[in-house]
Amino acid sequence: MRRLAALAALFSLAACAHAPEPAAGPADFTPVATESAPRARLYADCIAEAVAADRYGRAHDDSTEMVVFTCTGAPARAFYEALGPWSAQVGSESRADGRTFRSTNPVQRDLFGVDVCSTDGSGDYRCVVSLNAGAFLAP
Repeated sequence: MRRLAALAALFSLAACAHAPEPAAGPADFTPVATESAPRARLYADCIAEAVAADRYGRAHDDSTEMVVFTCTGAPARAFYEALGPWSAQVGSESRADGRTFRSTNPVQRDLFGVDVCSTDGSGDYRCVVSLNAGAFLAP
C-alpha cells in the first residue's frame, strides 16, 4: 500500500512539473481530468518493480531535476515488447553496445530524460523511466 501511495505522489510531482505558467489571479485547485490510458500500466509496473528493488535515484542538469527508475524482468520485457510497433512508427529503435534500445521518443543526443527499454537478445531486459520532479528534488 505504501508503494502505491509513493507512486501516486510521484505521478503528482511529474504532473506539477509540466504545468503551464500560472495565470494572473488565484490558483485553481480543481483536480486535473484524466482518461483511460492502457499504456500507463507499463510505466506503473516498471516504477513499482524499481521501487521494490530500490533501483531509483536523482538525475539532473542545469535546469531539470528528475527521479529515474530502472526496472528489469517481466515489467521491462512487457514495456520493451509494447514499444516495438511504436518505435518502428517514430524511428526510435537503435543498437549500441550489444543491446537493442527502444524509446518513447527518438534519442537526440543522449538518454537524459528519455524513457527507454533495452535487451541484449538473451532475456536481459531493462527499462529506464524518468519523471520530471522539479527543484524540490534537489538536495
